[in-house]
Amino acid sequence: MAEKSSFFAHFTILLLILIITITCCEGGRRRSSGRTLMDGHDLSRPLKLTFAGPSRNWTDAIPIGNGRLGATIWGGVSSETLNINEDTIWTGVPADYTNPNAPEALAQVRKLVDERKYPEATSEAVKLSGHPSDVYQLVGDLNLQFDSSHRKYTQASYHRELDLETALAKVSYSVGSVEFSREHFASNPDQVIVVKISSSKPGSLSFKASFDSDLHHHSETKGNQILMQGSCRPKRLPVNLSKSINATNIPYDDHKGLQFAAALEVRVSNGGSVSSLGGKKLSVEKADWAVLVLTAASNFDGPFTMPVDSKRDPSKECVDRISSVQRYSYSDLYGRHLGDYQKLFNRVSLQLSGGGNKTEAASTAERVRSFRKDEDPSLVELLFQYGRYLLISSSRPGTQVANLQGIWNRDIQPPWDGAPHLNINLQMNYWHSLPANIRECQEPLLDYMSALAINGRKTAQVNYGASGWVAHQVSDIWAKTSPDRGEAVWALWPMGGAWLCTHAWEHYTYTMDKEFLKKKGYPLLEGCTSFLLDWLIKGKDGYLQTNPSTSPEHMFTSPDGKPASVSYSSTMDIAIVKEVFSAIVSASEVLGKTNDTLIGKVIAAQANLPPTRLSKDGSIMEWAEDFEDPEVHHRHVSHLFGLFPGHSITLEKSPELAKAVEVSLKKRGEEGPGWSTTWKAALWARLHNSEHAYRLVTHIFDLVDPLNERNYEGGLYTNLFTAHPPFQIDANFGFSAAVAEMLVQSTTKDLYLLPALPADKWPNGYVKGLRARGGVTVNIRWMEGSLVEFGLVSEQSVSTRIVYRGNSVATTLSPGKVFTFDKDLKCIRTEKL
Repeated sequence: MAEKSSFFAHFTILLLILIITITCCEGGRRRSSGRTLMDGHDLSRPLKLTFAGPSRNWTDAIPIGNGRLGATIWGGVSSETLNINEDTIWTGVPADYTNPNAPEALAQVRKLVDERKYPEATSEAVKLSGHPSDVYQLVGDLNLQFDSSHRKYTQASYHRELDLETALAKVSYSVGSVEFSREHFASNPDQVIVVKISSSKPGSLSFKASFDSDLHHHSETKGNQILMQGSCRPKRLPVNLSKSINATNIPYDDHKGLQFAAALEVRVSNGGSVSSLGGKKLSVEKADWAVLVLTAASNFDGPFTMPVDSKRDPSKECVDRISSVQRYSYSDLYGRHLGDYQKLFNRVSLQLSGGGNKTEAASTAERVRSFRKDEDPSLVELLFQYGRYLLISSSRPGTQVANLQGIWNRDIQPPWDGAPHLNINLQMNYWHSLPANIRECQEPLLDYMSALAINGRKTAQVNYGASGWVAHQVSDIWAKTSPDRGEAVWALWPMGGAWLCTHAWEHYTYTMDKEFLKKKGYPLLEGCTSFLLDWLIKGKDGYLQTNPSTSPEHMFTSPDGKPASVSYSSTMDIAIVKEVFSAIVSASEVLGKTNDTLIGKVIAAQANLPPTRLSKDGSIMEWAEDFEDPEVHHRHVSHLFGLFPGHSITLEKSPELAKAVEVSLKKRGEEGPGWSTTWKAALWARLHNSEHAYRLVTHIFDLVDPLNERNYEGGLYTNLFTAHPPFQIDANFGFSAAVAEMLVQSTTKDLYLLPALPADKWPNGYVKGLRARGGVTVNIRWMEGSLVEFGLVSEQSVSTRIVYRGNSVATTLSPGKVFTFDKDLKCIRTEKL
C-alpha cells in the first residue's frame, strides 16, 4: 500500500481530472482493463454482464438502447433474434380524459365518507373510474439465419457479454477453426442500431436477414436494404385478453392508429455479396464481415395530434436516417456512440471492497446465485452501474419517458400494458437520475409532466370542478390523466401528478438551474398546487382533508368489519401535499414570488394540514384513522413517503416520527416485489440504518427462474433485469438510488457523508461523481469503515453543513475550485480547476 502522502497526491490529481470531466460534461474513455484506484493500483474489475450460453428466455437477452430505439439480443448461434423497440410504438390515439358524470358520483362518495360508510364509499367510487391506458408495443424482430454449419459450434468457445463502460454487447463462438463474433450498440448521435458480424476465415460468413412483427406489417427489399412498414391498433385489445388468443387475427382499422417503419441496411466486405430473397429477405454470401445498420420510427407527433393528421412519414425518416450514416465506417459509428455514451456514464465511479476478482471466471447468473454466500461487493457495483446504464439507454432528451419496462418489450400485451404507473413506478425510474449524475436523462420526465398538465387541466375541471391540473395512477404516451379502470383501491388516486411535481423541485435543488425553475418547474408546481388547494376540504376535525382518499393498492378493514379502500386523508395524500406546498413556497422565494396570492393560500393551508399520526403499536398510521390492516406485509410503503422520497420526516427534526417509520418498516417486513425492496432499502438508508439498508440491498440478489417466476418475490433475471415478477425496470433504477442514498445524502443546506455505509461489508472503497443538492459533486474515499478524505466542487457559491458520524462543520464552496477535506472534516486544500 502506498504511503498516505502518495495517496493524497493521487487523490487530488484524480479528483481534478474527474471534476473537470463533470464540469465540462466531457467523458474520457475508460481504460479497457478496468478502473484505477486512487492509490494507483489497477483493480481490473470490469463492469460486464457475462453469459454462459445463448438466451433461452427473453430475460436472458441483452438490452441495448439509445433512449428512443432499443433491442434485446438473444445471442443465438445458428439463428439470432433482436427484438426491436421504438419508444413511440403504442396503441391508441388522443382521447378525452374527462367524465361529466364524475361530479355527481364524487358528491355521493364524499357524503358516504363523511358518514363513515367506507365500504359503501368504496363501492360507489367505482363510478369515478375511467378507461384503461393504451399499450406499449414492439416494432418486431430482426431475424438472422446462419448456415447449417453453425449448429456444430463448440459450446466451450461461446461467450456473450454486455460491457457497461462501452455500452457494447458481444457474442462470440467457434465453428471448427473459424471464430465468429458479433458486436452490437445503439447509437444516440446517429439514431441507429449497429451490428458488426465478423469471421476469422475470409469468405466464411453467410446468413439471411429478415424482419417480422406481430403488428400489421409488410416488408420489401431494395438493393442491400429492407424496409418494413406497419401500423398500430387505434384501440387497445380488450383488457385481460387470453394469451392463448392469436391477437393478430383480431381485425382493426390500420389507417387510424400510429404508422411505423423499420429499415435495415447490410454492408459487406469486398468479395462478399448481398442479394434479395423473395423480395422480403436479404442474403449475405461468402463475406469476411458484415455491418448491419438498423433504425425505426413512427408518425407520432406528440400526445395531442391524431396519427391520421400527422405530417411525419416514418418510412422516409428511416430511409433518410440510413442514408445519413452511409458516410461513416463502423469505426466511425462506434466512436461517435462511445463518446456520447461515456460523456454520461463516466461521471460516476464506485469501488467497494471485496475479496478476489472472480468476475471473469463466473457468469453473471452464477454470481447472483452465489451472492447469498459470498456477498461479492463487485456485484453491487455492477447492479448500481447497470441502473445508470439502463436509464441512459432508455431516457434521453427528446425521447419518451422510460416506461414500466424502460423501452424493452417483446409483447403486444406486455405486463401492466408497459404503461407508466404514477403511484410509485414512474417516479422510481428517475430517483437516481440526479444523485447518480445523469440529470439529462430526467428531461423526458419533465417534458411528460408538461403534457400531463395540459390534459390534466381538463380532467380537473370536468371531473372535480377544480382548477390546476391532476393526473391519476396510470398513464400512457397520450398523456392520459383520467382514473384507471376498475376498483377504487387502485383506480381512485388523484395524487400521481402531485408526486411527479416533487421531481420538478428536486431537479432545481440538484442543478440550481433558476431558468429551468422559472420556465418549467414553477408553472408545473403552480398548476398542481392550484388543484390541491381546490381538492382539499375542511373536515369535521378542523383540518383540511382529501376526500375521497386511498392508500395506493391497499385495503383496510372498516369499523364494521368489512373490507374498504376509500376513506379520507390517507397519510400518503397529506405527505405529498406537504411536499408540494413546501416546494412551491421555496420556489417562490428563489423567484421572488412570495407575495403572490397563491403562495398566501398555500401558507394558510399548511397551517391546517393534519399531522402525521401514530398507530397504537407505534407505527406510522397509514390512513386518517387507525383502521385494522388485513395485510401488514403489503408491498406498498406509501405511508412512509414523508421520509423518502419526501423530506417532511427527518432524523434530526422529527426523531419521534423517524422512530415510527422504523417500527413501520419492521412491521411491513422485508419480502415484496423488486421495487418494494429497493424503496425499503432507501428508507432504511434515510434512517441512517446501514444494517437494514444492506439487508434489503442483498435481498434483491435472488436468481429468478422465468419459467416458475410466480414462486418468487423480487429478485433478478440472468440479464439483471429486476423482477416484480414479471419484469419491471423500476427496481433496477431504485437499486441505484438506494445505494447512492447509503453513501451520500443531502438537503440544500446539509451534506451527509456515508450515512448508511455498511462498514463491515464494504470496509474500503471510494465513490466519485455523485451529486448532492445545492449543485455539489462529491468524491469520497474510506478505509477500514471510516472516512479518509473527500472532495467537493460546486458550480456556484454555496454554503453547506457537512455531517459525518455526528460531527459537523459549516463551509462555503465557490465555483471553479476543488475543496479537499480530511477525515476530521477539515479543509486541507483548495485548488483551482
